[in-house]
Amino acid sequence: MTRNNLFIVFEGIDGSGKSTQAKLLKEKLVKEGHKIYSTFEPTDSPIGSLIRNIFNRRIISDNRAIAALFVADRIDHLLNPVNGILKKLEEGYTVVCDRYYFSSYAYHADDIDLEWLVEANSISQNLLKPDINIYIDVLPEVSMERLNKDRSSLEIFENLENLKKVRSKYYEAFDHLKDVENVSIIDGSRSIEEVSGDIFDKVKELQFVVR
Repeated sequence: MTRNNLFIVFEGIDGSGKSTQAKLLKEKLVKEGHKIYSTFEPTDSPIGSLIRNIFNRRIISDNRAIAALFVADRIDHLLNPVNGILKKLEEGYTVVCDRYYFSSYAYHADDIDLEWLVEANSISQNLLKPDINIYIDVLPEVSMERLNKDRSSLEIFENLENLKKVRSKYYEAFDHLKDVENVSIIDGSRSIEEVSGDIFDKVKELQFVVR
């Protein structure tokens, strides 16, 4: 698919600030005159809603089943004829997405072989690779401080031991796919403004934004 707009993905452990930074990037790109569509995973589709119910402990499920649900949710996220990512890109939007398949590699690779996860997500990867994966890196201890401050309750993956594993698995996946994925690692321990400025500089390096 030939296009002159972007697919930008934000990644990070829970509490990294990625959702805030995705919002700030959208605002900056809109000011530059770009048409932006913001989205997230898990989605608010029926599959995504099932995943959220598992995360909120309303439904009990195995991590392997959750991984498979994410694969299905992601494919629908791409191909949905109403508001799918591919449709939005075809309509000329730059798409800013909060989480994509690197989240699956990081959050599920402790229970499932990374190669299986990559293969399971190969449909999505073949349909659409991000123009840039922006990983906001913070220490798990910092993330937990933020989560405990901002949340009245925590989801099933939101504990210190698990976030340490997830951060390690992110880096394992980045190394594994370094030859085929564009990953930019941003130090998320600084002020919101400093982080946002670095992210915008990285996006401006992509030809599309430079006018």
